Amino acid sequence: MTDSKYFTTTKKGEIFELKSELNSEKKEKKREAVKKVIASMTVGKDVSALFPDVVNCMQTDNLELKKLVYLYLMNYAKSQPDMAIMAVNTFVKDCEDPNPLIRALAVRTMGCIRVDKITEYLCEPLRKCLKDEDPYVRKTAAVCVAKLHDINASLVEDQGFLDQLKELLSDSNPMVVANAVAALSEINEASSSGVPLVEMNTQTINKLLTALNECTEWGQVFILDSISNYSPKDEREAQSICERITPRLAHANAAVVLSAVKVLMKLMEMMAPDADFVVNLSKKLAPPLVTLLSSEPEVQYVALRNINLIVQKRPDILKNEMKVFFVKYNDPIYVKLEKLDIMIRLANQSNIAQVLSELKEYATEVDVDFVRKAVRAIGRCAIKVEPSAERCVSTLLDLIQTKVNYVVQEAIVVIKDIFRKYPNRYESIISTLCENLDTLDEPEARGSMIWIIGEYAERIDNADELLESFLEGFQDESTQVQLQLLTAIVKLFLKRPADTQELVQQVLTLATQDSDNPDLRDRGFIYWRLLSTDPAAAREVVLADKPLISEETDLLEPSLLDELVCHIASLASVYHKPPSAFVEGRGLGSSRRALPTRSGSQDILESSPTHGERSGVIPTQESLIGDLLTMDLGGPPVASSVPAAPFASSGLDLLSGGLDGLLSDSPSVPPQQAAAAAAPSVGLLGDIFGLAPSASASYIAPKQMWLPAARGKGLEITGTFSRRNGQIQMEMTMTNRAMQPMMQFAVQLNKNSFGLVPAAPLHVVSPLAPNQSYEAVLLLNPTGPVQRMEPLTNLQVAIKNNIDVFYFAVVMPMNIFFAEDGQMDKRVFLSTWKDIPAANEVQYTINNVNLSADAVSSKMQQNNVFTIAKRNVEGQDMLYQSLKLVNGIWILSELKMQPGNPTLILAVKTRAPDVSTGVNTAFDAILHS
Repeated sequence: MTDSKYFTTTKKGEIFELKSELNSEKKEKKREAVKKVIASMTVGKDVSALFPDVVNCMQTDNLELKKLVYLYLMNYAKSQPDMAIMAVNTFVKDCEDPNPLIRALAVRTMGCIRVDKITEYLCEPLRKCLKDEDPYVRKTAAVCVAKLHDINASLVEDQGFLDQLKELLSDSNPMVVANAVAALSEINEASSSGVPLVEMNTQTINKLLTALNECTEWGQVFILDSISNYSPKDEREAQSICERITPRLAHANAAVVLSAVKVLMKLMEMMAPDADFVVNLSKKLAPPLVTLLSSEPEVQYVALRNINLIVQKRPDILKNEMKVFFVKYNDPIYVKLEKLDIMIRLANQSNIAQVLSELKEYATEVDVDFVRKAVRAIGRCAIKVEPSAERCVSTLLDLIQTKVNYVVQEAIVVIKDIFRKYPNRYESIISTLCENLDTLDEPEARGSMIWIIGEYAERIDNADELLESFLEGFQDESTQVQLQLLTAIVKLFLKRPADTQELVQQVLTLATQDSDNPDLRDRGFIYWRLLSTDPAAAREVVLADKPLISEETDLLEPSLLDELVCHIASLASVYHKPPSAFVEGRGLGSSRRALPTRSGSQDILESSPTHGERSGVIPTQESLIGDLLTMDLGGPPVASSVPAAPFASSGLDLLSGGLDGLLSDSPSVPPQQAAAAAAPSVGLLGDIFGLAPSASASYIAPKQMWLPAARGKGLEITGTFSRRNGQIQMEMTMTNRAMQPMMQFAVQLNKNSFGLVPAAPLHVVSPLAPNQSYEAVLLLNPTGPVQRMEPLTNLQVAIKNNIDVFYFAVVMPMNIFFAEDGQMDKRVFLSTWKDIPAANEVQYTINNVNLSADAVSSKMQQNNVFTIAKRNVEGQDMLYQSLKLVNGIWILSELKMQPGNPTLILAVKTRAPDVSTGVNTAFDAILHS
């Protein structure tokens, strides 16, 4: 009879009966009683009252009974910590049992009992098991260390278990090595410091590669993941590791295959793209990825999400495998949609005919979501592969003729994009589109059709009637349609002003007076002002040539793609989000993963011209500041500035022609110059348009006590530092607390990290009478001798007067060193970000910032931190910023913020990592000012 009988009993008074059976002298009866207890526990009954009786059953040689008791113990130890201590002696005894299975069982259970009171008693048994003669016990003990670290990290470190784990990496048994790697990885991920526990070197990697061939499949996954964090010394070592890992591609387990692909993808980055080795390796990567698509749908989906990343990074790998991504009739919808996405990424001139015939078939399927995506895919093919555009348009017209509502609507949406990509080529089909006007009921399709009518109004005879038909239900339309309709009617008016004046007046009234949507009202007011003051300027703005849309609009950001490639075979590669976006409460380390760079690649900053001739004199070679100041003195070329014409008025009146200046043919003015040129009283609209004067808006730290009167023999100095009009200033309030006048003031600065020296002598009113204060400003230039200070922005000052010489030290805020020419070109920024080693990237958290992304960008720009790009990724706003220190060091940053969440994540990347902490402090102070 099976053990199912234990789950069927429902007798009352069962606890009392079980208690007597557990204390029975007969071993068989005792074992039966423990099984009943475990069965009751499994179905949710509370059997914690039997804790002491069950623990007494631990004293047995029967392995089955011991396992059951340990299972009970793991479940109830947390609720009965005082009783659990009774089991400690048995653990210690079992860890010395002759049977290795019992020793391993004891150490495994020890790791699962999460009770602080007994963890310290378990250290000695664990230490013995880590050095046990049996590999099964050692591998179990290795995992136990990770579990113990999760309960009490400091205990594990103090007891030296981490060192013992590192020693197990050299174990003769591959499974012990694999478990040691898994435990170290787990501990490393939970660590908040982000410093790797094991310094990977060639010797360690060789040990792991040797163990890789002999351990179990999950052991191989752990080892491969660990190897993926290693950066080889050179290309030759990378090739050697690739050769030893390539056999894993033939493994039956999909996790092993994907982990191997991840390592190979990372190592290929270190080699020349056209090298024979890379070409051959790319050919070897295709078959295992294709094989994964023969698995069950769930595995297929995971494989497809990873392949999506691989294709974006290296499309050549699967360029000849288009057919395997063709959709099968019985594929689940999530697999179909993912295959469709990859088909578009692989589409090129040689296979486009094949792809289009497939997509046309898909557009006749019964699954609405799939059909919609198939129709959109046809449009993407037209935009991506230009020779196929005509054929794609013809296919879309055929689909429109089917008169299937959702097919027609999707077709119109993608045809709008095709018009944007290929102007003046396919406008002959507009009449066909207009025939289907009445069937459109989705906002995106209606908006697209309205855009087409407005854009090509001169070719549509009854354009005014068509747009007027939409205007009848203006208030019921979605915002997207209302905005498109407003713009389209304004375009129509500019093209045919004579017979559409009433129509444009009607839509402007609806948009500005009858609407409560701020976007719609703002656009309406701007159009109204433009049309009423300068129709010629309105024509230039509204009817301007539009930029062609890009081929691939849904590609991942290059930096995000590189990070996700490093996380292939994990949840991040399925979500297409970095781990920090969906994992909370775990220390993910202070630096995120990035692909290695080729050893031969030239740094873009090294080849760019230097700004200024000063190159920092370093007193001692061993000084770390030497590296900091000589590594990155040159910056990327900054666009030459255009002289800004002063504004005619002190304000910018939106409704009285003030926009004319913005719409004129004069050259565009960079924001920082416009700010400098604007009058001081620009007002609220000046802030909106970025015209507020930056000098007064930059952050200045509050004054602090530098020299108390008690130490200064009556001279009291409070002060701060500021940056005004590109000049560093030392602002001091000097107060005479003595009974005699003070005079003959002078100042001297010691050598410092940034070479600051006074630009002129210190001027203080002389004599400074008792109880009199004087506001002194000392201009500073970064042209003096350089010497590393600790902390980096420490400044030692000597002030002399007729009484004595007084010495004090102050810490300068880092933001005073942010130069005005710190704005990088987008392409240079992207290249520089990739070229700076990942190890140089440090992440910080800035709390309690209740600002929008635009407000943050504006505030940082006032302090010479320039926003290069702004992206919204999965609901998170990302600001990519650059700044340059006065000594030529470039600093790149990424600010990540979630609307409504006051916590910001700041990533700082620079070739001189010593400055990162100061930059973080400066960002924090600026954002809280």
